[in-house]
Amino acid sequence: MDFIEANGVGLRCELSGGGERTLVLVHEMGGSLESWDEVAPRFAKARRVLRYDTRGAGLSQKIRGELTLDTMADDIAALLDHFGISGKVALAGIAVGGAIALHFAARYPARTSAVVVGSPATGIAAERRVPALDRLAKIEAAGMALAVEDSMQSGYAPELRGDIGRFQRFRARWLGNDPSSYATIWRMLANADMQGELARLSCPVLVLGGSLDRVRPPALAESVAKAIPGARYTEIRTGHYMSVQTPELIADCIDDFLRSVAA
Repeated sequence: MDFIEANGVGLRCELSGGGERTLVLVHEMGGSLESWDEVAPRFAKARRVLRYDTRGAGLSQKIRGELTLDTMADDIAALLDHFGISGKVALAGIAVGGAIALHFAARYPARTSAVVVGSPATGIAAERRVPALDRLAKIEAAGMALAVEDSMQSGYAPELRGDIGRFQRFRARWLGNDPSSYATIWRMLANADMQGELARLSCPVLVLGGSLDRVRPPALAESVAKAIPGARYTEIRTGHYMSVQTPELIADCIDDFLRSVAA
C-alpha cells in the first residue's frame, strides 16, 4: 500500500502485478480498496493492477462540500500519471465505482481500452431523490449505524452470507466510513446525469447485473447497457457489493471480457 498526493488530495493506493497492460479497480460507495482483495491477485501475473480508496473513502482524505464525477475521474488520471502509466487502461467498477469508471472512459477516451461495471450507479430517479437526501442528512448527523441494517439487507442478500466471516468483516468496515464523506459522495450521485455521455462511449463495455441486488436490480443495470452503443449485458447470481460477495465470479467476468476484446 502507498499514500500519495494526487489531484489535490491524499489517496491510499496499491499498484501490484506485472505486465504491459493495466487494470484499474474502483470500489463501491461505502467500500475501500479492500473490496477487491480477492479479485486483484487473480490478475497479478498478467497485468498491473491499480486499486485505491476513492477520495472520501477508506483511508484517503476525507471530503466536505461539493464533489463531481469529473473530480473522481481526474483522480484516476492523476494516479496513472503518478505511476507513469501513459497508455490505455482497462477499468472495472462496482456501483458508484462503475459510474466513475464509465465517466473516466467518457472524459479520457484516449486512455481507456475497455470498461466492466457491476450494478453501475449512474444516477438516481427523480422520485427517489428527496427521500434519499433526507435519509442522508440523518446518517450524517447520527452516523453509519443508522443505515447499516437497510444497506446490508438490500445490498448483501442473506443468500450470499454463506461465508459469514466475509460478511461480518465487510459490515464492520462499512461502519467505519466517515458519515459526512459518505453523504458527499451520495450527493454527487444524486446530482449526476450520465445519459448523454453513455451514448457517446466508444470503448468496449460490459455491464453486469446482480440477480440478488435489491439496491439496483438487474433491470436498472440492463438499462445502462442499453444506453451504451455496443455494450454487452450479463446477469449473474450476486448482489450489490459483488466484488466482495462473489469475487471469483466477478474476476472471471472481467477476465473473459477483457480477453474477448483484447484489452
